[in-house]
Amino acid sequence: MKKIFKVIYRELGLVRHNRTFSALALGLPILAIVYFLLLFKTGVPTNLPIAVVDLDNSSLSKQFTRMIDAVPSVSIASMPKSTEEAEEMIRKGEIDAMLIIPREAEKDIYGNKPVTVPVFISGLNITKNGLIQRDLSTAIISFSTGIQVQTLVSQGMSEAQAYQAAMPINFERHILFNPYSSYSYYLLPIFFPMMMLIFILLTAVFTFGSEFKNGTAKEWLETAGGNIYYAFAGKLFPYLISFTILFVVADIVLFKYIGIPLRGNRTLILIANVLFVMAYQSLGVLIVVISAGSLRRSLSVGGGYSVFAFTLSGYTFPLMAMNPLLQVLSYIFPMTYYMRIFVDQAVRGAPAFDTADQLVYFMIFILLPLLLLPRLRKMCTDNKYWGRM
Repeated sequence: MKKIFKVIYRELGLVRHNRTFSALALGLPILAIVYFLLLFKTGVPTNLPIAVVDLDNSSLSKQFTRMIDAVPSVSIASMPKSTEEAEEMIRKGEIDAMLIIPREAEKDIYGNKPVTVPVFISGLNITKNGLIQRDLSTAIISFSTGIQVQTLVSQGMSEAQAYQAAMPINFERHILFNPYSSYSYYLLPIFFPMMMLIFILLTAVFTFGSEFKNGTAKEWLETAGGNIYYAFAGKLFPYLISFTILFVVADIVLFKYIGIPLRGNRTLILIANVLFVMAYQSLGVLIVVISAGSLRRSLSVGGGYSVFAFTLSGYTFPLMAMNPLLQVLSYIFPMTYYMRIFVDQAVRGAPAFDTADQLVYFMIFILLPLLLLPRLRKMCTDNKYWGRM
């Protein structure tokens, strides 16, 4: 333990005198947490600009326009006189959709003739497209139902009978795990660990790679009494503590501030956080050894590897819908297993026993680089690996 503490003390000295180490391990992760928190603070996009082309200009069309403007996700930014003008606004990106109220709409409605209300939505942004389409459809159906109820009441039906006749089948929807359809619930649980893994991996690569770049690898090994395992543990331990604390802070933000429910086992999530940090630290060392101590090459490989973790985690696009080869590749990223644990425990409240098996995969990522530590020790004692960019 004395030898490990010597390495830890040496590493803390490097962190104190090297701004890059402290920025990667503490400063930048904190800024990233604050950034994503502010970015998704509202949870759901609101007041998306649309245009309404009222060709009828009747009291009923004005009432319908006010109802559309009351929809939370959209805001009527313009009421052009022609469809051509509205189309040009969509092409310029000034609005995200246009709704057209046809001529003589009020006359046709009261004459029991069907009226079609065309809606043109820019599909460039899937998020905005889905929100606008959902809320406008709801508003149009609600307005149409209200007109039917008024017509039936005027024919002598009671209001209850009119509602039953207008809507003989009711759709009852229960959203189990994200009742607010909030993007904070959806994206922050993956953005926080994604941001963490980048800093964890690059910190490990930079701290080990710098020993070879600066020619201090032998000194580092000698601090541990020539034992590469002590040197390995002592070097990573300060960063393990700092990133674990940051994970705890991120979880507090998610569960207390954002309001994401914690339905499952809190301890299992904490264990997953620690193993997640250890797994990516070990992978960082693995990359340095494979890159033969080249810091530049190690950072390039580490950066590329970390980026694919988000895509292949199966969180935003389901794994079952991916190409079989990509499904296999997803298993080489600890992020995949971490998101399964987090979603099962925090959001779904699954039994801990059904999720605990995912922890085994973390152990593979942690132990695999240990097989290359003898190779790392040889690199520390061979000056041909020193001073490499």
